[in-house]
Amino acid sequence: MAAPWVVWFNEIMQSDLIPFLRPAGVVVIGASTSPDRLGHGIARNLIASNYKGAIHFVGQREGRLFDRPVYDDVSRVPDPVDLAVVVIPPGAVAAALDACGRRGIRAAIVISAGFKEAGAEGAALEERCLEVARSHQLRILGPNCIGTMSTHLPLDTTFLQPPMPPAGSIGFVSHSGALCAAIIDWARGQGIGFSQVVSLGNQSDVNEIDLLPALCEDKQTRVVVMYLEGISDGRRFVQLARQLSSRTPLIALKVGASESGRRAAASHTGAMAGSDRAYTAAFEKAGVLRATDTAEGFDWAKALSSCPPLPGRNIAVLTNAGGPGVIAVDALAARGMHLTELAAATRAELAASLPPAASVANPVDMLASARPVDYASSLAVLLRDKAVDGVLVISPPPPMYAAEALAEALSPVIRAAKKPVLMVLMGSELTKGAFRLFAEADIPVYEMPERAASAFLALARYQELARRGSPPTAPPANWRPLQPGTALNEETLARACNIPRAERRLALSDAEAAGIASAIGFPVVLKIASPDIPHKSDIGAVLQDLQDEAGVVAAYSKVRERVLATRPEARIEGVYVERQVGQGQDVILGALQDPDFGPLMMFGSGGIEVEGLRDTSFALAPLSDLEAHDMLQRTWAGRRLAGYRSLPPADEKQVVEALVALSWLAHEQRNLEEIEINPLRVLEPGLGVVALDVRYRLRSQDPDSP
Repeated sequence: MAAPWVVWFNEIMQSDLIPFLRPAGVVVIGASTSPDRLGHGIARNLIASNYKGAIHFVGQREGRLFDRPVYDDVSRVPDPVDLAVVVIPPGAVAAALDACGRRGIRAAIVISAGFKEAGAEGAALEERCLEVARSHQLRILGPNCIGTMSTHLPLDTTFLQPPMPPAGSIGFVSHSGALCAAIIDWARGQGIGFSQVVSLGNQSDVNEIDLLPALCEDKQTRVVVMYLEGISDGRRFVQLARQLSSRTPLIALKVGASESGRRAAASHTGAMAGSDRAYTAAFEKAGVLRATDTAEGFDWAKALSSCPPLPGRNIAVLTNAGGPGVIAVDALAARGMHLTELAAATRAELAASLPPAASVANPVDMLASARPVDYASSLAVLLRDKAVDGVLVISPPPPMYAAEALAEALSPVIRAAKKPVLMVLMGSELTKGAFRLFAEADIPVYEMPERAASAFLALARYQELARRGSPPTAPPANWRPLQPGTALNEETLARACNIPRAERRLALSDAEAAGIASAIGFPVVLKIASPDIPHKSDIGAVLQDLQDEAGVVAAYSKVRERVLATRPEARIEGVYVERQVGQGQDVILGALQDPDFGPLMMFGSGGIEVEGLRDTSFALAPLSDLEAHDMLQRTWAGRRLAGYRSLPPADEKQVVEALVALSWLAHEQRNLEEIEINPLRVLEPGLGVVALDVRYRLRSQDPDSP
């Protein structure tokens, strides 16, 4: 059940945005009788879409267009009219919006370009339009957009060449109008149907977050695909999408993987956590599936909009050709899906109806002689197997019958199935008719096995993300909240996470270092104390396994000499003498305040391995135990905690607890810009963890301060 604030937000936003998706009447301001003008194309499309509401035109002068009156002022337009489509020179848009507001219109799609995308003068003009709109409580979509399409209403407010795309169940919202145009044309040949298409343009007012509730509540929309060049409000997006994605699958095509702006980094976490990693972590937290390319995103949407839930990752492959079956097996394995072992009863039932030479193991190869009835009966057998979560069916161009016959035989079985079935028709001209029949039956159909395998992964990931449930609302038991006024330093930060520190003290002379070592107990480690040297071992400023006072005295001089030789400008505050911790595995835990999404957590291989291996995973704070465990499993450092060859197991449970507690520290202490524990020494199971080094930076500190 949605949280109360989400219900309230949905009600408010939908009341504002309903005219964009389901208007009672539309007026085109800038309608033109000249066929080469955009205002003519929009008027043409409104008529051609067979929109049942009222259609009005406003132009420079009175007349008639498509046998309808053209008014010279929006004030003269009769009721009903609750949506204006504005396509006039940019300098005239503010006045037109003012006239719409005075007329009582509360929604306007501004097609006109020449605003902030054109420079400072256009940006000022856009701001003026927004001020006018707000004075009338008028919502703006755009400017510099191509409009909207609602295929089931139907309604087309764009200037694109007709016809509209096929009616379907995929909602598409895009920051790019040109991509909308290309996708609409491409989708016609891909068996893709849309419910809603919305071009956002410059997003001076209505943005992708505003539209999500209205799209997800649309009865004809089963999945929403978003082409995003950025997110208007990262924290708000994650909160809202997390609620909506539990009911409606959300797919993001996020472009711009390069670093957005230069971030001063005091730690490995800051150096490695680019903006694209933050977006990936945000989508994961929000339950949004992130596609790597456009075709993949819509391949996923076809499956998610049409298929029943995928209960697991165990897939059966049914084909009449060995080669495509092998391709499918490799593609499924590469995406983390499993080729399930068929039950003995399933294999026996298949063998009874197929030729002796057919393979009834998985993948099931019925041979080239397989008829449509063989496909249908074999698929029914596979679907009855409890070990099978979904079936991938492959057919190259049939040698002895029309491909349409295959579609007619399989469609009833697939439509009745309680498990997902994805169809692959390899070929082009000979399979075109069957492709169309499957698409018309709302059955996901693909041209190659790899694309279907990717769609199965999307089905699996959606269910796995949905099963995570709500994000954590309370800190874990091992969380030690900092009291107001507590000075933040390495000790207090580690204590808040209930992470023990290796005992250490600062020595200002070799004699003092020797005395501290004797008091702490041998063996000890010496580390230079300098705020200017984040990676001390890189210059030999860390010496380990010192067994006596003489060794400590010699090491003290050696550590200082190495710093003076390599970093003479570095400030030296002394030398830390630290009790040497027992053997274990070293990992890194980190947190960074991302400007868009808040605290971003990192886990990976620690010590000197971190930048070389780049074995890291990221997630948004605060973390649940399950999210922290997933972070571990996405890295070699996390997986090897269970033990590997001669490497004994380590205390994975304590690592998860430490990572969760650190995420709450970063979540609660927003002035903590960065913190990193590297290495965190993970001891044997039951013996816990020890922080060997802690670095942090507060918002007011210099990036190079510890």
